[in-house]
Amino acid sequence: MAQYTQTLNPPKTLIPKLPNPNPSISSISSFSTLKPNSKNFSTLTVSAINGARKDEVLGAIGSSLSNCLSETNLHLTVPGLKSKTRGKVRDVYDSGDYLVMVTTDRQSAFDRILASIPFKGQVLNETSLWWFDKTRHITSNAVVSAPDENVTIAKKCSVFPVEFVVRGFVTGSTDTSLWTVYRTGVRNYCGNVLPDGLVKSQKLPENILTPTTKAADHDVPVTRDEIIEHRLMSQAEYDEVSRKALSLFEYGQRVALEHGLILVDTKYEFGKGHDGSIHLIDEVHTPDSSRYWIANTYEERFQNGLEPENVDKEFLRLWFKDHCNPYEDEVLPDAPEELVRELSWRYIFLYETITKSKFKMPSTEEPIHDRISRNVARALSSLK
Repeated sequence: MAQYTQTLNPPKTLIPKLPNPNPSISSISSFSTLKPNSKNFSTLTVSAINGARKDEVLGAIGSSLSNCLSETNLHLTVPGLKSKTRGKVRDVYDSGDYLVMVTTDRQSAFDRILASIPFKGQVLNETSLWWFDKTRHITSNAVVSAPDENVTIAKKCSVFPVEFVVRGFVTGSTDTSLWTVYRTGVRNYCGNVLPDGLVKSQKLPENILTPTTKAADHDVPVTRDEIIEHRLMSQAEYDEVSRKALSLFEYGQRVALEHGLILVDTKYEFGKGHDGSIHLIDEVHTPDSSRYWIANTYEERFQNGLEPENVDKEFLRLWFKDHCNPYEDEVLPDAPEELVRELSWRYIFLYETITKSKFKMPSTEEPIHDRISRNVARALSSLK
């Protein structure tokens, strides 16, 4: 497939525009830069209101560094589970009528596993569940139940082999990110015509859709015409899903900004149910699938040429890019413990900021795998 050349009919021409964030968002954070390890590694320090909460969370994180959920084997402990599919982050089990999706603490980027992050799986699962519930007015989803902090039981769907990436800003560090391709001279990306003069972290005048599909072990950008031509989706399916993706992103941006954050970009996956209806699947607006920036400091940092304060895994990506070639090196360095703690804290901070609820630390009295096995077995029994 041609990656960057084919245009939509007619293509959109984007005009450079300086950002205009909402000035009414109150201050919620400040950063202190740590020089020794990486120019891209800075810690997120919330205001005095949340200082005690951060200390509490960091204490729990420190106690759980050696107790992450890095692997599951529910097919050996739960009757009725037929097979296991191991994804980068999720372990998916076939129960016959449903899929059991366990979100682990594995941390991925650059299509590789980089580390295990305490509580990450629970954060992702509960963040997605919150957004799935809040976006039912835009699209149906595949969620059946959530019997455990790390588990979602979902309807089986025929998954479209396309990830719908929606972007509101020029940024990113991976090979398919908008800033990466833009600075190499690409001016037509997934059917969106981009003008000269854009700079990193600049807000686009309108959100754009940049779909990708899998080729071997990496993502390949594609256009609407290529998706339809190669029969990855029908025209009607693509048009419906693209409308839903843009609506989800617009809604997510509005909610995030109300809570002092900027939803920068994200990806969505969709599938078709047995009745032919299209459902949102996998995850939605998590710090794994999305970039989030602090809203009230964005404009000043942008004008001064500084990276926005991020509340996602971007600083992990940047650390690895500073210390190795994550695409080509066979062996990667271990993520520093300080970075692991910081990322876990950021994920919990994002969950609490978005949902306006306190993250519930899991009990340590029962091994995580035992707890999940017990809860999943009970849930599947009730669904029979």
